Amino acid sequence: MENNTIKFIAKKEYVDKRLDIALKFELKNFTRSSIKKFIEQKKVKLNNKIITSPSKKIKYKDIIEINLIIKNISNLEGENINLNLIYEDSDLLIINKPPGMVVHPGAGNKSKTLVNALIYKYKKKLSNIGGLDRPGIVHRIDKDTSGLLLVAKNNYSHAKLSEQFSQHSIKRKYVALIWGVLRPLDGKIETLITRDPRNRQLMTASENKGKKAVTFYKTKKVFYSKNLPKVSLIEFKLETGRTHQIRVHMKYKGTSILGEKKYHNKKMKFKNIDQDLQIILKKLKGQMLHAKTIGFHHPRKNENLEFKSELPSKFTNLLNLLDKLSD
Repeated sequence: MENNTIKFIAKKEYVDKRLDIALKFELKNFTRSSIKKFIEQKKVKLNNKIITSPSKKIKYKDIIEINLIIKNISNLEGENINLNLIYEDSDLLIINKPPGMVVHPGAGNKSKTLVNALIYKYKKKLSNIGGLDRPGIVHRIDKDTSGLLLVAKNNYSHAKLSEQFSQHSIKRKYVALIWGVLRPLDGKIETLITRDPRNRQLMTASENKGKKAVTFYKTKKVFYSKNLPKVSLIEFKLETGRTHQIRVHMKYKGTSILGEKKYHNKKMKFKNIDQDLQIILKKLKGQMLHAKTIGFHHPRKNENLEFKSELPSKFTNLLNLLDKLSD
């Protein structure tokens, strides 16, 4: 029988906190409202007794259990969209998402998403604790960012993988092409990230408000010539996974990723750019950012796995031209 129960012992920091808040600490991938529904649907036990009140106060070393089975009543439709599958077993999938594909339906994107493709191929054989409109989705990458995504086939695996994201033990590496050169060439960026008060759809780095965001980076190569402004190939390693983290941190450093539209540094203007490069840049429909590597501890097999992906053609084509143009 499928084990869909997560059990944990209340830590000292949970003492006198509400039950739903304690569960949110442990299951950070779930919304507070979904956790309240679990409690109200009698799916949570406290010291082996069913609790239906989200406001129940927690004591030190209380034993909390949550049953992660929920009914799937989503009205989302499947679509026959080709998926680049890197790995699959009975618990999870690794997909190499192409640039331009939205991960899950939302305002303005009701179809042609990764979720529509997953529903077509796997029907109801996906986790649903992340929300009925996000079956299987453990984490996301932006529409125009390409690369590796973890997808959970069942709720147990989803919960275990979410724990690793919460504990920052998932290994994630990205590569990007940025304008200019980062100083120092290799380093660490640590800020808080919060909603931009001037545009709530964007994020911004802050010194006193928001969630902690940590990005490590390495400069792999700098491209430069007479008709080519300096461009750097950067490898990023994420310790945290905040919304738009790499893009926000590049703006914080005074630059932006090639093809970037939302976090573009408007002060950057270039003259005498090679004509072929200028044509490619004008055709770019999104930022040159790729989720190249993902590593994690398998939720059942008790082994560490790591996967790498190929760069999309638009990325390799631009790299080849930069190599050709640089001194």
